[in-house]
This record gives sequence, structure tokens and C-alpha cells, in this order.
Amino acid sequence: MLRVALIVPDFPIPPKSKNHKNFLPIGLLKIATYLRDHGFQVRLMRGIPETIEETVKLMEFNPDEIWVTSLFTYWAKYVKDAVQYYKKMFPNAKVKVGGIYASLFPPEEVKKYTGCDEVYQGIIPEVEEYATNHFPAYGLIKNANLRPIDYQIIHTSRGCPRKCPFCGTWRIEPEFKPKRSIKNEIRFEKIVIYDNNLLMNPFIENILNELIELKKKRKIKWVESQSGFDGRILLEKPHLAKMIKEAGFRYPRIAWDWQYEQHNLIKKQIDLLVEAGYKSKDIFVFMLYNWDIPFEEMEKKRIKCWEWQVQIADCRYRPLNQLYDNYNPRIIGQTSKDYYIHEKAGWTDAFVKQFRKNVRRQNICVRHRLPFYSKNFEHKKFGRDIINKIRSLKTLEEKIRYMDSIGTDYWIPSKIAYPEK
Repeated sequence: MLRVALIVPDFPIPPKSKNHKNFLPIGLLKIATYLRDHGFQVRLMRGIPETIEETVKLMEFNPDEIWVTSLFTYWAKYVKDAVQYYKKMFPNAKVKVGGIYASLFPPEEVKKYTGCDEVYQGIIPEVEEYATNHFPAYGLIKNANLRPIDYQIIHTSRGCPRKCPFCGTWRIEPEFKPKRSIKNEIRFEKIVIYDNNLLMNPFIENILNELIELKKKRKIKWVESQSGFDGRILLEKPHLAKMIKEAGFRYPRIAWDWQYEQHNLIKKQIDLLVEAGYKSKDIFVFMLYNWDIPFEEMEKKRIKCWEWQVQIADCRYRPLNQLYDNYNPRIIGQTSKDYYIHEKAGWTDAFVKQFRKNVRRQNICVRHRLPFYSKNFEHKKFGRDIINKIRSLKTLEEKIRYMDSIGTDYWIPSKIAYPEK
């Protein structure tokens, strides 16, 4: 009986997020079910064993093959570290690397960089097909020293017909493959959908109706779409907004990847979600920054979101072919040698960090329905009575005068905020 060790490299993810819905190794869990049901022995490991007990157990397992997954290209170093450790520990085992990084780089480059024996690119069709009717091996999570989870991940489609230049999805999954139904896959009350373009599925109404029925029967509590909704499709089929709400989707997200001049279209998409019953503060707008759109235009987009009272899910652009990212928000004056800075569009380290800072402060304001951000308030240096007093004042000018009188800091989201010189 062939023994396979499935390895999640020790990516730099905060401990509390190790098995967060954004980082759960769902691909390996599907592979584990497929292999076990086809006569293989399987073990899931995260990173490198930290204790003698873990090391002994792995030595006793003595895998014939070691499959190492990968995530972002700029985390390739952690894949390399895992490969080299396990090749040294088990010199007779075949080491394979798959996943996002492995699928975006030429196989020979992946082999040369990591030292692995074999590279697998894209998804494994037979595993994906098998996973439609067989539940992923979520039980292995506990054995890999991860917290138990109470949600499951589902794909209703693979791939995306859009070919956005900054996205690797259509390169990894070039064929768009939709499902007609997912109701038989649902086992948990909380669902996270990993589609790259959920609404592009031609059977989306059938899938939403399945979720609506399960929600009515209290079989599910909530649903999230990790990659958000294609707002262009929402505009073409506005009735989908109400169905999304009835299906139990929370924190709906749309993307505003392009220029400021599209703000009227983005506003219409937000209005559809509000009309469907969502509070504006629970709606998120994806924004790609450190990309082709310069800082000042991104700030104008941010301020529009402030006018609409929606939150921003900001995403710092990194090239798909870059193998490092040493960005550190606490270090001033980093350069392109540390991480990618899109200098051709006028971005600098200061602009990158200022935009992220502005988004964070604005989101706090939106969530708490405050017209300003204050570091003193965030760190609770003033009591609730002061906050209520400020809320009771009618105009922004009155609020500012009062804040000046009590000597607190404040930041107003409605103006472009440049880096301090």
C-alpha cells in the first residue's frame, strides 16, 4: 500500500489564521479523499515537524511519495524549504510539487528552484470529479495540528472566462467548467464558495435556488463568496442580487479594478445590493493598488467608497512571476529590492503604505458609523460618553471644534491623504 505525505509549507500566515477559510488546503483535502479511497495511506502535515513526537510519527509513516502544495509565487521560498527538508529526511521518496506557484512557472524552473522530482500543474481532473460526490478529508485537519473548522469549501465552477492581466486563474484553469448543482455536496451549515467568478456559471439561478431552499429549511446559516461577485453580471441580471441575499450570502463583495471614471457603474452595483437588503457597511469593494492606476486616482476611488459608506477590500499587486515579497508595513523607505513597487505608474513605498493606511482607517469609520478616525478612540483613550457627545453634534465642523477642544487626533476620510513628509 503506497504511503503519501501531503505537505502544506510553513507559509507566513498568522497562527490564528492557519486554517482560516482563505488558506485552508482544500486541494490537498480533496486529494487525500481520492487517494485513501483508491488504496493509499495518507498523512497531512503542515510545515516541518516541531516536536520529537511528530518527527517519530512521520518516520514511522515513512512515505513513498511526498506531495507539496504551493500558494502565491512570492511564497515560493517556503515551498523550497519544505522540499529540501523532506528530501533530506526521506531520500528515497519521490517529492512532487503542485499548486498555484507550480502552475504559473515553467516546470523545469520549479524543479531547479525547489529541488523537487516532479511538478504537477493545474487541477487534477479525476480528483476534482471525484470530490463532487465524495467529501474532502476534513478530518485530517485535526491530525495536522490545526483548529477544527465548522465550515466547508465548495466550487460551483473552475476557471474564469475573463482574462484580467493581473490574475492567474485563467492561466491555471484555462477551461471554464460549471456545475449544475451543489446541494448534494453540502454537509456543513456554513459554506465558503471558492469560485473565481460565481455569477458566470450559466446554472447560477439553479444553484442559488438550492441554497435558498436549504436556508429556508435552516440547513445552512450563511454563505460567503471568497472572490466576490462579478458586478457586470449583476447589472445584466439585477434579480440575482435578491437571490444572493435570500441564499444567505454575507459580506457581498464586488470589484473595482479599473479607472475612477467607472464610479457610476460601481454605484449601480452597490445600489442593487442595498435594494436587495444589505447594509452598505457590510458591502465590500475589492481594489487593486500598486498597479496601473496611480495613487491619486486610487484615493479618489477610496473617497467615492466613503461617500457610499461601503468598506474596501484592498489588494496590493504583486507580479505573477516574482518569487519574493519582503514588504514590511513598519519599515519606512523600502525599495523594489524588498518588494514589488509599480514605479512606472508613480507608486512609491510611501504611497503604497499610505493608501493601505487610509483604507484601514476609512473602514473603521464605515463600520462604526463615525465621520472621522482617531487613534486615541481606537485605543480607547476616551470613554463612551465622549464618543456619544461627538455623535450628538450635528455638523462635521462642530465635531472638529469639539475634538480640538479635548486635544485628540482625528483624520477625515473625505480628502486625499498624502504621505507625511
